[in-house]
Amino acid sequence: MIDASALGGRLQALRAERGLGLQELARVTGVSVSMLSAIERAEKAPTVTVLSRVADGLNLRLSELLASIETDRVVVRRRERQETIDEAGWQRTILTPVVPGVNFEWLRTTLPPHTDAGEFPAYAPGSHEFVVVVAGTLHLTVGETGFVLDEGDSVYFPADAVHSYANRAGVPCEYYVAALIMRARVSASRRSSDGYTMRT
Repeated sequence: MIDASALGGRLQALRAERGLGLQELARVTGVSVSMLSAIERAEKAPTVTVLSRVADGLNLRLSELLASIETDRVVVRRRERQETIDEAGWQRTILTPVVPGVNFEWLRTTLPPHTDAGEFPAYAPGSHEFVVVVAGTLHLTVGETGFVLDEGDSVYFPADAVHSYANRAGVPCEYYVAALIMRARVSASRRSSDGYTMRT
């Protein structure tokens, strides 16, 4: 388990060593100032993708950023500590805790009717995603190929290709994403605190 206060203190110390302000670190990492500030104040538990970007911005490996702040081998993330991001009804709940050396994320997502979640960049080779649809119909595009997934359907795809999610039906679509992300490539058009931008 990662101690949020220890992580915040370590990030502050690393910034001070490099003479970086929050604005400058936000610019080089693609992580918002508000998210960086919340991490330093131990108010938010960042995802692996966010921590990976922060490590890149500090010229560190993720394991170096998290060095000496892991407190336990078994990590429980209580429901009330799970972070839910809501943008006009597009909800993503991050179910997994951050574990040093494990680049795995598990998310529960609900797309409102007639919503396009936008295009996600290709991640580094060795990245993978598994998706299962719980309710509704999901339109998934991987590279140039589209797939229609109905309730109960699941899919695996290598995440080193551009991919996108959309709900073209008149009812919400709920699905889970299990992702092993080796190292995210951050594009200028998609630099947000959680890596997601929505189009409707």
